[in-house]
Parts: sequence; C-alpha cells; structure tokens
Amino acid sequence: MTALGARPDGSATEFAVWSSAAERVWVCLFDADGSRETARIELAWDGEGVFSGKVQHVGAGQRYGFRADGIYNPPNGLWFDPSKLLMDPYAVAVDWPYRYNALLAAPRWQQTDTAPMMPKAVVTNLPAPVAPQPPLFAPGGLIYEINVRAFTMLHPDLPDEVRGTIAALAYPAVIDHLTKLGVSAVELMPITAWIDERHLPPLGLRNAWGYNPVSFMALDPRLAPGGIAELRDMVAALRAAGIGVILDLVFNHTGESDILGPTLSLRGLDARAYYRHAPDGSLVNDTGCGHTLACDHPRVRELILASLRHFVLQAGVDGFRFDLAPVLGRTADGFDPKAETLRAIETDPVLADRVLIAEPWDIGPGGYNLGNFSGRWLEWNDRYRDDVRRYWRGDRGMVGTLATRLAGSSDIFGGEGIGATRSVNFIAAHDGMTLADMTAYGHKHNEANGEDNRDGHDENLSWNHGVEGPSDDAKILAARRNDVHAMLATLFLSRGTILLTAGDEFGRTQHGNNNAYAQDNEITWLDWTGRDKALEDFAAALSRLRTSLGLDAPDFFEPAGGDGGTAEWLWTDWTPMTEAHWHQPDNRRIAMVMAQPGRPRVAALFDADRRAVAFAPVARDGHVWRDVTPVPVMTVPAGGTVRLEGRSVAILVEEATDD
Repeated sequence: MTALGARPDGSATEFAVWSSAAERVWVCLFDADGSRETARIELAWDGEGVFSGKVQHVGAGQRYGFRADGIYNPPNGLWFDPSKLLMDPYAVAVDWPYRYNALLAAPRWQQTDTAPMMPKAVVTNLPAPVAPQPPLFAPGGLIYEINVRAFTMLHPDLPDEVRGTIAALAYPAVIDHLTKLGVSAVELMPITAWIDERHLPPLGLRNAWGYNPVSFMALDPRLAPGGIAELRDMVAALRAAGIGVILDLVFNHTGESDILGPTLSLRGLDARAYYRHAPDGSLVNDTGCGHTLACDHPRVRELILASLRHFVLQAGVDGFRFDLAPVLGRTADGFDPKAETLRAIETDPVLADRVLIAEPWDIGPGGYNLGNFSGRWLEWNDRYRDDVRRYWRGDRGMVGTLATRLAGSSDIFGGEGIGATRSVNFIAAHDGMTLADMTAYGHKHNEANGEDNRDGHDENLSWNHGVEGPSDDAKILAARRNDVHAMLATLFLSRGTILLTAGDEFGRTQHGNNNAYAQDNEITWLDWTGRDKALEDFAAALSRLRTSLGLDAPDFFEPAGGDGGTAEWLWTDWTPMTEAHWHQPDNRRIAMVMAQPGRPRVAALFDADRRAVAFAPVARDGHVWRDVTPVPVMTVPAGGTVRLEGRSVAILVEEATDD
C-alpha cells in the first residue's frame, strides 16, 4: 500500500493522496508565506485510487495543498471542484489556523478559488520516533482534563509568550500544581487543527474546545506554534514528573459539517467514501453535527490508525480518549463492539499497550453503549455522574445506587469473571456545569452563546440553595461549599479511574453556562488569581488519602474473606444495612467500610440529609478510628457516637492502639 501524505527524501518530495472517485488530482505548491500558488502538478493514478507524484527540489518547509476534479453532484455525495484547495488528510503540520469563510462552501459554478482562505499543509521532516515507554497512567488513577488555552491564558506564573500553548504545560508552575493534586495523567481536550462552526463568526464567537477538527495529525498552530516537537517536549517534561498525557481525539465528524458546510479536505477528495451516506445519498447524522465519519471504510480506518501511531511514535503519549466513540464501531448494521476498526485499534502493535478511553455514546440508532466496549477500554460513566448528583441533590431512594457507583458500577462493568471496573468516574466535565456551578444554579444560563439559551442540556441535576447564581449570604455560601466538599470526597472515595476537570478543584465558574464551547474568553479561562486555595488544598488532601490508603485500586470489592479489597455497608449504628435501610425512600445515610490487604481499614460516612446524624463506628479490638477528613465535619460527643453534619462526608482510618 502506497504511503499517503508528503514524504521528503532530501532532494525531492513524494506526494500521495487517495480517492476512489476523482478523475484528476493535482498537488499545488505555494510560496513561503502560503499566499501565492507557484506550481500545480498533476498526480498520476495507480489504478487503485492513489494519486501520487515525486516533485524534485521540494523539501521540508514547502507549503502545499491538493485539488481534485470529477463529477459534482452534492445530493449524491460527489463534491469535486478544482477551485477548492484541499488539505492533505495526512498533513502533520499546517501553517496557520483554519478560519471559517462562507466562500469555503460556495458551489462549483461560482468558481471561487479558496486557496487564499485556506491554511496550507507543510512538508515536514519528522525526527526519529521516541523510544517506546510503557504508559505511566494505570486504571484507578486520577485523570485531569485540561483545555490547554483556557488553563494557561490567565496563569500569573507563565510568561506571556507561552500562555495559551502546549509548551506552557511544561513550566514548573503547572507541573507543581499537577503534582500537588496527585494527577496520574492529564487529558488534553482536542489539540489538532479545527475550524469554527459556521454560525459562530457572525455572533463574534470562536470554538474554544476544538471538537470540530479538519486535520487529524496536524496540531493547531494556536496551541502548538512549535508543532509536534512542542508536544513531544511537553510530554517528556510531564513524564519526568511521573505524569502521563492522554489526547482527546475526534474521529466521528469533521469541520466540513452538513450539506451546507465548507469543502476543506475529505469532502472534496471523496465524500462518499469518507462519510456515511444513507441509500438516498443524504448524509448520516449520528453525531449531531450533520454528518458522520465512515470509520468502517478501510481508508478511514487506516487514517485513524496512522494518526494514533503518529502521536505515540512522535510524542510518546500514554493514550487516547475518543469523542463519541461508538462511531468508531458503526457499520451498516449499527454499533458493533467487535467492529474491525475497534479491533484494529486494540491490536495494533504500536497501540497495543496504550490507554484507550471511550465516550460510549453518540446520537445515532442504538447509540448509547455504556459498558459495551471490550475489556481494553475504559469508559466515561455518565450514570455515575448523574447518580452522584441526584444523591447530593437530595433525591429520594438513592442510597443503594450510590453504593453501586462507589463500588465501581458492577451493574455496568461487572460481567461474570471480570475482576476490575472500567469506569471513568466523574461528576463534572468540560461539557455541562462546573462543579461549583452545580450548587449555585438550578438552570442553565447560556445567553452568551447567542442562541437565546436554547442550546445545552436543560436538566443538569443541579441545585442553587435558594438563590440563583452569585450570593453574598454567608449561610448559602457555606452550604454550597459543603456540597462541593461532599462531592469531591465522593469522587475520590470511588472505585475505578476518576476524572477531575481543571479548575473544579478550586471553584471555577462559568456563571451557569453549561455549553461553553464557544466562549474563548474569561467565561472558560481559569481565574488563577481568584481561585479558592482552601478548596484546592482540600482536593489535594483527598488525593493524597486516596493514594496512601490504597483507594485507587480499580478492582471490584470481593466478598469478606477474599484476598482482595472488601467493603461492608453499614447503618448508622454500625450494623449491616437491612433491606429496609436500602429501600427506605428518605434514607440518605450510609457507611462504607473498606479493607485492603496490607492497608488500614477505611470508613467513609455519608449523610446527604440536611440534618446531622449520629454514627456509632465500632473498631476492632486493639484499634481505634481516627478522623482524617481534610476539613472536619464530625464531632465526638459523649457516649461512643460521632455526630456527622448534614450534607457531608467523613473519612475515618482504623489504627492500632499502643497497648
């Protein structure tokens, strides 16, 4: 199979691109700043869809793009238009960011040359691959989700010239913060080159998240002006500190959008092959973006695999999180967890030991697939998110469900013979309300998005303590803070991998905006100078406890007497929970006592009721319980009981007495 893309050899460059339907294809060369086309060379067809040609005296740094000609019939998925400059799907570098222009979607009859408004691919000499090293991240660890630009733009300890870039993550101030929190791996929201959705520029908005890619290998120049070397250096710096890097990638749709979208790359080369189409020729929309990548097509599969290998071999990343991952396993018959593309990712020699994380849902038929991926995959667990929110909101009958989520969601991931959970537990992520906003807003507030507050989810399972938004009432502020403490404690006490979105550890707010993808401004930029350092210290203390007490194991609890970790579920009087306790609708209290081989026993006391409650913890002979909760929520009155405040979590460790 001919290698695709641009491959320089010192004196010339071989260009190759694939299309099953194009009649003619050209490579176009541009001057040093990409503003003027200097040559247009027709590529030869090999009879199997590859158009290629070797161009002499062209080397690293050369700007280029493709043009393709053939039948123009958009209703049937044929978009050939040689006036459209097309990005190389295998480009590893682009010279400037994509910018939406309505002319990029102009019909062929207008003969609008789009070269002036398109970035150019850059011929690149890639260095030797990094030496392969096992991933640092292991299931059970703490993943820290980062929007690179939002995380670094306002950081006071970063030089102005690196703010907003990947390079900033390698600075000591950032690494110190990650180390303080006990981060196992950062998960970078999309960093490959993307374009704004067409409705954003008229609103004066920009895509701030990156989930609208055009290039799968080329990094966005705004985030990585130093290209792949910048990512490689950052990964090395974090690895030296014991922190892995996971990339959030989008292989479900592209910035070419629906039938009204721009022609940028895949659409102009072979839309019928690269995108899924219904029998009537219309685009399939399993993503909510108007179109869906045809991941079951061999050429799409190879493009995906090449992209993943690129980031492992050129940057040494630990693994990947896949946005709307069921699209990777979609065939004409629906989602198949054994689909060829999924199997290829799981078994590829370069990727065989990498971390694979699925967002296990899309909006297509049968699109919700939580728990349905193979054992190689971790999965974002939205049922954990929703059930923990419901419990702390005060919904009735949630104690049993909370216990299941704390124990690793065996109802979802605990099939026969499976010993460890694949759950990625989270309470808040980039999409939705922040952790702090969850306790301050009962409704979304997306007015800044320019869609009259129609966008974003209407049900956030949030609560506001009687005042919508900011308040100067000390009691309300204290109640909100207690709830954030309780939810953080719940997360760090949960079995399985846990995910914390950057800034939630110090009270970040988006002012109730639960869909801030278009807010590349102070709404999403982290306020480092105004952060809640006490809350940050609380989260860091929870992380240390989780690690030191062995609570970061991904294994399911075993029955008492087993060789692994065990859990007891106790009532406030320290007797086992009864059926009545489990099913009493108004019961919001429970104790979880965990035992790990070689570790002290740990008791976690939960009280989501607004009233305080007396627990009577009983230690084994020769032992006592010690309160290690980072912020005390418990008092010890006379009589052998403890008083746990309402809306709180206490953590106790059993220690041997001196006698």
